[in-house]
Amino acid sequence: MLRKNLFCNALFLVTFLAFLSGCSGIPYLESARLKQPFTSSPDVYEYLIGPGDSLDVFVWRNPEVSAKVVVRPDGKITTPLVEDLNASNITPSQLARNIEKVLATYIKDPIVTITVRGFSGPLSEQIRVVGEAAKPRVLAYRQHLTLLDVMIAVGGLTEFADGNDARIFRVVNGVPREYKVRLDDLVRGGDIRANVELLPGDVLIIPEAWF
Repeated sequence: MLRKNLFCNALFLVTFLAFLSGCSGIPYLESARLKQPFTSSPDVYEYLIGPGDSLDVFVWRNPEVSAKVVVRPDGKITTPLVEDLNASNITPSQLARNIEKVLATYIKDPIVTITVRGFSGPLSEQIRVVGEAAKPRVLAYRQHLTLLDVMIAVGGLTEFADGNDARIFRVVNGVPREYKVRLDDLVRGGDIRANVELLPGDVLIIPEAWF
């Protein structure tokens, strides 16, 4: 059912982008180092907390208000003395400062440290792989994540995949873009030149070959 839902969402995205691009050629992502002027870059990436992340909230010299929590589906957390505080789509350091502001009402000069465990990240930054992957799935983004890393995580291609007609969909400066990638060359042919670096929120769609 998950695979079916992902594929349906992918078909909608493909149709939408096809409408935008018309019959124009789709460029390839040619190397593992991105050259396009994207709004975000792997070199300056900062992890943002997302629903499902496990957090260790440590308050220096105040173990009674330290806690281990999981970010709820609504993006909020509750710890001792801190109720329903937003934790999603901000960095661990930003969350620590926000908790300090709340705790300052009860504790003099609180010092908070946040440690993230069990990374999920915001939905907007997750990498989605749909179509003819062995195990289509959603992956948490990490800095300098490459196409090869993703293909290892999803178990490679199915025997029916048309890997060299695969597409990456991403938003560049607020505009949806489509790029070709050479999965057959990378996974089956071992051509490391076909490897590319991914960005948060990328969607990889692997079509079925037409026989």
